[in-house]
Amino acid sequence: MPLLFIGIDPNTGDDESPTVWVDQEKRELVFQGWKPGPELEAECAAFEVPGHAVGVPDHEAVIRIPARMVPMIREACDAVERAAAVQ
Repeated sequence: MPLLFIGIDPNTGDDESPTVWVDQEKRELVFQGWKPGPELEAECAAFEVPGHAVGVPDHEAVIRIPARMVPMIREACDAVERAAAVQ
C-alpha cells in the first residue's frame, strides 16, 4: 500500500503519535489516533443513523484525533482528491 505521510500531531510526545496518511492507490484517508474511553465508544455504538445498523462493526474502530490536526486532515483530503483526479 503506497502511503503518503501527511503529518503527525505537533504536540506528540514519545508515547503518543496521532498521524494522518493518504493511501494513494485506494484513495483513502488513513488515521492513527487515540482509543476512546468506554463511554465514548458506547455512545458512538448506540448512535442511530437511518439505514445503518447500530453498533461499531468488529472490523471498524472509533478513534480520537486532536482538533489541532485539522490542517493535516484538510491536506490529506486535498491529496486524496488529487489522486482521484489522476485516475
